[in-house]
Amino acid sequence: MLSASIGTPLACMNYLEVVLFIVAVVGVIALGIWKSRGEDTHSESKGASDYFLAGRGLTWWLVGFSLIAANISTEQFVGMSGSAANWLGMAIASYEWMAAITLVLVGFWFLPRFLKAGLYTIPEFLEYRFGGIARLAMAIPAIVTLVFVTTSSVIFSGAKFVSEYYNEVPYLSNLTFMCWAIGIFAALYVFIGGLKACAWTDLIWGAALIVGGAIVMWFAFATLSERSADELILTKVENSQATVEDLEQASPWERFILLNDGTEGEAVAVNGENGSGGKLHMVRPKEDSDLPWTALMIGLWIPNFFYWGLNQYIVQRTLGSKSLAEGQKGIVFAASLKLIVPFVVVIPGILAFNLFSGDLHDSAEKRNNATIERLAEGQVLKVDQAFVETQPETASRILSINAKSSEEGSMIGPEASPEQIALRINNLADKAVKAKPDEKGVLAGTLVGYDYDAAFPILVRNLIKPMPWISWFILAALCGAVISSLASMLNSASTIATMDLYANFTGQTNQAVLVKVGRSFVVLFVILAAIVAPMLNKLESIFAYIQEFQGFISPGILAVFIFGFFSPRTPRWFGVVGIVVNAVAYALFKWWLGPVIVEQGWWYSGEMAFLDRMAICFFIVIFTGVLVTLLAPLDKPVEMPVNDQICLESSKGAKLAGSLVIVTTIALYFIFW
Repeated sequence: MLSASIGTPLACMNYLEVVLFIVAVVGVIALGIWKSRGEDTHSESKGASDYFLAGRGLTWWLVGFSLIAANISTEQFVGMSGSAANWLGMAIASYEWMAAITLVLVGFWFLPRFLKAGLYTIPEFLEYRFGGIARLAMAIPAIVTLVFVTTSSVIFSGAKFVSEYYNEVPYLSNLTFMCWAIGIFAALYVFIGGLKACAWTDLIWGAALIVGGAIVMWFAFATLSERSADELILTKVENSQATVEDLEQASPWERFILLNDGTEGEAVAVNGENGSGGKLHMVRPKEDSDLPWTALMIGLWIPNFFYWGLNQYIVQRTLGSKSLAEGQKGIVFAASLKLIVPFVVVIPGILAFNLFSGDLHDSAEKRNNATIERLAEGQVLKVDQAFVETQPETASRILSINAKSSEEGSMIGPEASPEQIALRINNLADKAVKAKPDEKGVLAGTLVGYDYDAAFPILVRNLIKPMPWISWFILAALCGAVISSLASMLNSASTIATMDLYANFTGQTNQAVLVKVGRSFVVLFVILAAIVAPMLNKLESIFAYIQEFQGFISPGILAVFIFGFFSPRTPRWFGVVGIVVNAVAYALFKWWLGPVIVEQGWWYSGEMAFLDRMAICFFIVIFTGVLVTLLAPLDKPVEMPVNDQICLESSKGAKLAGSLVIVTTIALYFIFW
């Protein structure tokens, strides 16, 4: 501990770790600010371009690494590793490998149109094609999403990592304190440097993240080879036929396969609690609540195309490209790096459960106890099966609480299984909520057996923390990526707020003034995000929270842009109609129509996955667009503006490399099918 006597070896080791960590983070940020010193943010004619788009001078390697560093942060290392530690396993890698294909298509379908129009923001395209109201209909939800969903999520996941890593150190172990510390640090950084500073620091953090993840994976497999087979067998998935003898004779990789895929691949993926089925499969059953195979056909492509092609936070880097060819080469380079990510994020997440399931339980128990302590009279709680298995006495207490609140008896026999007890507790909770429809907060939360979002922090704490000559690098890469991602998000949110809202309504064209306004928005947005971030600790999965929220926005906006690209006679008012129709349809399918369809037995599973809801809403908007185009087509096509200040020649080398990325992705799906 840092509070230990400075003369002890442990204190010296931690002191060394902290010093190297601080020097690395501050040094890289100083490099970014130094590299951005040539940008004239005070210029009345080009200040906004220099601050928000790095003077439109980013080369392919800056674009590529910046895309990866902006995307991969503790949001992935915490959220995606957590989902992998839970029942999804390798299936969660679809977000990465399908993104590789998506990036290639974005580089050759979306980027040429955006650069040709000379855009500052993605909503700006909608004004040129569909009108000012459509621009606002995208800009306002985009700001809300960036501030209250993505930025707050990254602040939370970064603070979650640090507080779990230093779980016994005052202040650093406090989640709320770390949320504010990380947010303020990031705001100061983007306030000074703008996008160019972000791009240069991303160059360092992007490479460091992949190297750091590989180091963690190396040590995880080394620990797996040393761990007792009798202990490891307890984390084996139920449909694996592996035995203790098999594990004793196996190499580290073979142990990983035996525990999670079986001796002959017999541990197929099944719908159920963590551990009920194999985890090394990209294709999940259609009944799966998060990633059914039906979602891989259509649903998952929607958030992928929206995120990589229409999300200001990501696309802003490509809008700052020196030329179309540079942007395309950078995008394809990023796509090739995406193929590596699951090996340094997802696989370590699976290993975290095999190696440290006890620590995951301890972290969950700490959260559960805090939730129970806050429980008010009349409130109820839900549970998962793992909670009943690991904390049977507390589960019995929750059963009594829910029975009292729902005014029913517990009605559960002494021989009931953990699955039956969990089902009864949750049914009583549902009845209590339905009995008090006008009261908010009747359901106080869900108690879980394992804190899966703690998977990666626990890996690093157990494997890397004892080695300060290595741990400082891992900490710097992860925390630096958090700061860099936050800076990029704040820069993007302030760009939209400044250009799509402030400049649009006031008519302000002085770019030096716009930079000052943008910096003011940075301060406002980081305060709002830091307030929301600690509240996210109540969620079971931060990754699912982010993806679920996007369903209200991404299908409609993606459909509208498709018509904007390929249907020049679709009426201008469809831009607003498509976005609104999606939001209404998604809400209906989430809270009313979807549950009704499931209850009537008209759906193929017991729950409509959010990706399936996305697919349904996407096609509803597409159908609406086709209908209005046939009924009320424009007399003449809309003419888009043309930016003649940038070279729009496509890259032949990027096309070839992009084709190789797509072929490799298909091969990986075949291997992990």
